[in-house]
Amino acid sequence: MADKKIQQRAEELKRKLLDADYKYHVLAQPDIDDYTYDMMMKELQELEQKYPELSSSDSPTHRVGGEPTSNFKNVAHEFPMLSLANSYDEQDMFDFDKRIKSLIPGEKYRYVCELKFDGIAVSLIYRNGIFVQGATRGDGETGDDITTNLKTIRSIPLRIDGKGVFRNAAIEVRGEVFFHLKDFFRINEEQEAAGEKRYANPRNTAAGTLKQKDSKEVAARKLNMYCYNLRHLDKSEDNKLKSHFENLSILSKLKFPVNDLTKTFDSIGDVLKFCNKIETMRETLPYEIDGVVVKVDSINQQNEIGSVSKSPRWAIAYKFKAKQAVTKLKKITLQVGRIGTVTPVAELEPVFLAGSTISRATLHNADEIERKDFRVGDYVKIEKGGDVIPKVVEVIKEKGSRRPKKFVFPERCPVCNSKLARLEDEANFYCTNYKCPAQVEGRIGHFTGRNAMDIAGLGYSIIEKFISLGYLKDFSDIYQLKKFETELKSLEGFGEKSVDKLFDGIEASKQKPFDKVLYAIGIRHVGERTAKVLAKNFESIDELGKSKKEDIEKINEIGPKIAESISSFFSNKENLELIKKLRKAGLNFKSEGKKNASDKFKDKTFVLTGTLSKYKREEAAELIENSGGKVSSSVSRKTDYVLAGEEAGSKLDKAKELGVKVINEDEFEKMIG
Repeated sequence: MADKKIQQRAEELKRKLLDADYKYHVLAQPDIDDYTYDMMMKELQELEQKYPELSSSDSPTHRVGGEPTSNFKNVAHEFPMLSLANSYDEQDMFDFDKRIKSLIPGEKYRYVCELKFDGIAVSLIYRNGIFVQGATRGDGETGDDITTNLKTIRSIPLRIDGKGVFRNAAIEVRGEVFFHLKDFFRINEEQEAAGEKRYANPRNTAAGTLKQKDSKEVAARKLNMYCYNLRHLDKSEDNKLKSHFENLSILSKLKFPVNDLTKTFDSIGDVLKFCNKIETMRETLPYEIDGVVVKVDSINQQNEIGSVSKSPRWAIAYKFKAKQAVTKLKKITLQVGRIGTVTPVAELEPVFLAGSTISRATLHNADEIERKDFRVGDYVKIEKGGDVIPKVVEVIKEKGSRRPKKFVFPERCPVCNSKLARLEDEANFYCTNYKCPAQVEGRIGHFTGRNAMDIAGLGYSIIEKFISLGYLKDFSDIYQLKKFETELKSLEGFGEKSVDKLFDGIEASKQKPFDKVLYAIGIRHVGERTAKVLAKNFESIDELGKSKKEDIEKINEIGPKIAESISSFFSNKENLELIKKLRKAGLNFKSEGKKNASDKFKDKTFVLTGTLSKYKREEAAELIENSGGKVSSSVSRKTDYVLAGEEAGSKLDKAKELGVKVINEDEFEKMIG
């Protein structure tokens, strides 16, 4: 056992090394040289090796990485990690400001502007001042536990030395992990020297690095991070956080890396001036950004404004204009999606743009081709939308030069030769043949995807092969593949182990929860979030299928378009037959989170306002919805109750004006029972 003197020395080394990490990687003001740092690290490693009890989870020795991990376990986020709505021009920003004004009428508000880093969002959990868990965003509800890899990032504090409630509280800090450009360029130079392929861009390289199974490899890459969000995990303490900008200041005092270009403004006009200024600075920054994030500063107002299914309504990302290049449009091909959508694709003369070589880009639909007059043989300007997805912007026309012939959109499907149809009020053409091979392949691929049934070993190339061999006609046939076991094991590229692994994956998919199955079957407009909402509000697929469109539409977050699509899906005999086959195969068509049997709030509409002390807003909304009620964002004569917490704003005034019943949390609890 280490004596007191050795314990004190180990603690002193930890403190000095963590302080050196902060000064070097966050403040960019190192106060010791590399040799001194390395000697202290070596001494601490030797002490921890000799006296294992000295090694703690917050030790800087963990920054160098440990034993490789075999896999990353899933962790549920305490609060959903939502994505941001995007804006691409000033009018979008004025519209955003107008919406904010209408949602909190008469209230003063200000905006916080932060750089939008082109990196990977992560969550950091601290308990009693110690960093205990780090996770990726994942699907917003659940991410991968990458704590060991995040510990290698020297700008992330392993312990919080601040005083007061934040020292001992359970808190969550969110931020963006990214590469400084100099480190990204160094990695590519090392790749090239080793005869390996260069990486396309810093963001994808950061994402791949965070998922490395060997944390020593992660440590060598030298990732960085900026933090942009703080909240208590204890809901009674979370109310103490009043301002987003003040929270960033708190994070900075706690030695978290916070970008110093963050500013506050009282008007959307000043916000836009800041955005334009940052865009002119973009190329001079030592890291990649693709815009500015604009947030309402007041936490209370954020709660009042609320969120939609995938993004907060109190924040928006002002995206910068994408980088562009000129190349030749060689050909226009057509792709058929899983629901029959026919998408024209530009086949391009390969050109390097924003970190990768582009040879294909979407042309969206026939109207877009007609409106922008794209013709095969034209020289066109292309850009990466959000610096990720390539798209064709415009034709480069030369005066006096003869244009190629106009492109005529075909009348028949390029895959099955069925007649194409165009729905009223829609820009897309659709293949009308439900059994079109491209649609079949797309539906099966969607069904087996990671965010759906997650069946490993059934990628698109394998699906295509199995369709051509007659093993798969639709995704219900996946559960009949066992019949072809002998044939599968004799196929080139397949062996006994790979086929057994495929069967294990198919069997495991039967345990997927109802919301995953609901998403997997591919109802149009039903994404992952919508599937979760439906699974919470319907006991089974039978109940959902028998529900009227009007009843489905009453559910919070479900609009008329989604309700119509669901109703249409369940009126199709082929879809019902598919569900029957899947049920027989053993898939889960029942919800674990059935609404309360009492239906106490059936046909009742609630509006939430102010800060609730006993519940988070999402929890109160879930209780209402699980009791048959609906939660609305605005007060009207159709509102039945306004649940008001502390510092309730204009919604409370509106309720009193209209004579809507206002209840507090105690009354709400009595109603819930």
